[in-house]
Amino acid sequence: MLHITLVQESASAMVYKLLINLYGAFVVILLTANVILCFIPIFFFGMVKLIMPSAAARDVLSAWLVWFGEHWISLNRMILGATQPTKLTASGGEGLKRDGSYLMISNHQSWVDILVLQLVFNRRVPFLKFFIKDVLKWVPFLGLAWWAMDMPFMKRYSRDYLARHPEKRGQDLEATRRACEKFQRIPTTVINFVEGTRVSPEKQRARKSDFVHLMPPRAGGAAFVLDAMGTSLHSMIDVTIVYPDGNYTFWDLCCRRLRRILVDVKTFEIEPWALGGDYQNDEAFRARFQAWMSTLWREKDERITELLAAESRATGAS
Repeated sequence: MLHITLVQESASAMVYKLLINLYGAFVVILLTANVILCFIPIFFFGMVKLIMPSAAARDVLSAWLVWFGEHWISLNRMILGATQPTKLTASGGEGLKRDGSYLMISNHQSWVDILVLQLVFNRRVPFLKFFIKDVLKWVPFLGLAWWAMDMPFMKRYSRDYLARHPEKRGQDLEATRRACEKFQRIPTTVINFVEGTRVSPEKQRARKSDFVHLMPPRAGGAAFVLDAMGTSLHSMIDVTIVYPDGNYTFWDLCCRRLRRILVDVKTFEIEPWALGGDYQNDEAFRARFQAWMSTLWREKDERITELLAAESRATGAS
């Protein structure tokens, strides 16, 4: 009898696993269809923008392209709201404006993070943008779409390359600055995942992290953004993302396994000293910037502990 019961339970588990995977595939198909639906007009208007000789006309097209991008995120929200039990709770971020310009920094635990940031900040701030390696602008279709959506392209030379070609020193940053000149006219929000990669216990050990929930910040990326974009950025948005039930993948989200997400938002003005510093060559500036970012990361680590404890108490009380 015990053997029969175990076989029945095993069969039920296999059926459930099959059904939930089919459900996840259905959600992925819906999200993929949404990407295709929104990509068609983005690609079309991107082609028009590419041949426009006037900067003012390109700015108008940029606004239309952002409209399509924001509707893509809104449709993603509708799809996930109709198919998922996930409860997304966001706090803070009062006073954010769609006509402001921001550097957004965040911890990074899962590919779901990008989707979470889009859902929380869509139409609250300018359309979220990532710095993309300059060589990727030649990727078929996607390169044009990224350019059309005003994603900033980052031109960086490696240390080995600069050692062989010292005459190129500083030219990569200058090229990126020129690419970012349009942001003096167009409000923007640039995202930087300061840890440089998704956190995991193995990576924490490899990088000898003394944080509980995070990896040591890599300050160079944020310094590069602030140097390249200068005074076109007005404020910083510090985002803390927490998954109380553990880190889950995008596939877990589609399969209804992700139940709770907490997002804590802080905003503050960027101090003048942090703008335009030479992080690569100025040792004093680099040390000050690293110390500043480490302080922010220490506070974020403590904040994650507080959020998890508060969520645990609330769950226990209910």
